[in-house]
Amino acid sequence: MSSSSSSPTSELPLKPIPGNYGLPFFGPLMDRLNYFYFQGEDKFFQDKINKHNSTIFKTNMPPGPFIASNPKVTAVLDAISFSVLLDTSKVEKVNVLDGTFLPSLSFTGGYRVCAYLDPSEPNHSSLKSFFFSLLAKKHDQFIPLFRTCLSELFIDIEEQMSKEGEAYFNTLGDSMAFNFFFRLFCDKSPVDAQIGSKGPKLFDKWLFLQLAPLITLGLPKFLNLAEDLLLHMFPLPSVLAKSDYQKLYDAFNNYSDPTLDEAEKFGIKRDEACHNLVFLAGFNAYGGSKTLFPALIKWVGLAGPKLHRQLADEIRTIVKAEGGVTFSSLEKMVLTKSVVYEALRIEPPVPYQYGKAKADMVVNSHDAAFEIKKGEMIFGYQPLATKDPRVFENPEEFVGNRFLGEGEKLLKYVYWSNGRETAEPTADNKQCPGKNLVLLLCRVMLVELFLRYDTFTIEAGKLLLGSSATFKSLTKATSI
Repeated sequence: MSSSSSSPTSELPLKPIPGNYGLPFFGPLMDRLNYFYFQGEDKFFQDKINKHNSTIFKTNMPPGPFIASNPKVTAVLDAISFSVLLDTSKVEKVNVLDGTFLPSLSFTGGYRVCAYLDPSEPNHSSLKSFFFSLLAKKHDQFIPLFRTCLSELFIDIEEQMSKEGEAYFNTLGDSMAFNFFFRLFCDKSPVDAQIGSKGPKLFDKWLFLQLAPLITLGLPKFLNLAEDLLLHMFPLPSVLAKSDYQKLYDAFNNYSDPTLDEAEKFGIKRDEACHNLVFLAGFNAYGGSKTLFPALIKWVGLAGPKLHRQLADEIRTIVKAEGGVTFSSLEKMVLTKSVVYEALRIEPPVPYQYGKAKADMVVNSHDAAFEIKKGEMIFGYQPLATKDPRVFENPEEFVGNRFLGEGEKLLKYVYWSNGRETAEPTADNKQCPGKNLVLLLCRVMLVELFLRYDTFTIEAGKLLLGSSATFKSLTKATSI
């Protein structure tokens, strides 16, 4: 199987891209209503795949009028074609983080932060190099600090379970994640920085106002039209988050002097560096963890006692042999690593990718080749690409050992980080600069979980963006 997404010498038949955009205004509006209310996102895409008998087709993507001036995209929804979105020699990544619209720059202090920049823009390399430097300097804190935060989390979970008979992970996990990232980047606890327990709510409001055009609240059907008018027709004003964001900015600005000093060495103004730091911590790190950690707990919980027993055996054996939880011991936990990869495959924390074609190109699916013109927007819905049945056996099933042994070859089709799992982030690409930190944190979370507990059960649900996980039972470890 070729992993190339575009090849002018392909033996596949060259076909016109199926689908259409419908009438101006009404076509995008109808697609938006289908996407959010009449079908839901998964059925919206699957129905079009079935209709066109193709995983590449034309469609409109929300929010459409009047937030996005041009909602037209070419969707690439299989593991082969999706990879074109990872190739910045073929696609431009200017202002496409949120798709076909750009939230007001007032949310980020008037700056186009690194996530909105294409690697061809000079500031991109400076900012991303600054992020790499920051993470490298914090390297020794990753494991001990996260373990401390997780210890506090599990105490909170046990207390809530003793009082209520269950524990809602998302809220507790959000507080833990905010605490970790704030302490990591500011060397200060949120309490000492006068942020206290308010931090997650401050970020949540800021995130919601930016991402509202991509969200449905799941209200009763008779309220769908009202919600659509409120969330998807016009952008919500940034002034609603101004005071909350200022509190976050001030906290990062006051307690990140060494970090901001470092930014100046990369030629970045302190003010711009601080807004980028808030975005990195709030949107990328905390925002990503809001979907990542509950999904990990959900899928591992639903996998059941057999996988739990295997994970506990591996984790406890290696921790005992290695004398602790270290980078070296984590690297030896092959099943734990596979489970993390599988969680990222089956429910990637960022489901969408966008990019504009830099030149006329030919993009391949499994069965055909299609020509995309320069300047056209390309869209990928990652959960379909990473559950491509032509690549992954039983793609809708969570298989904890999927990436062991020969299965390791499939890692090149795990795209959660805006890059292949087999690739590494650089200053010249758009792969997540914290990719390796994310993998580390997920592994440490599983390690801490199974050092404490033999097994657990959860109840899973669906949220605005991502999943919910509620602990229903926890069985404490009988042997360590």
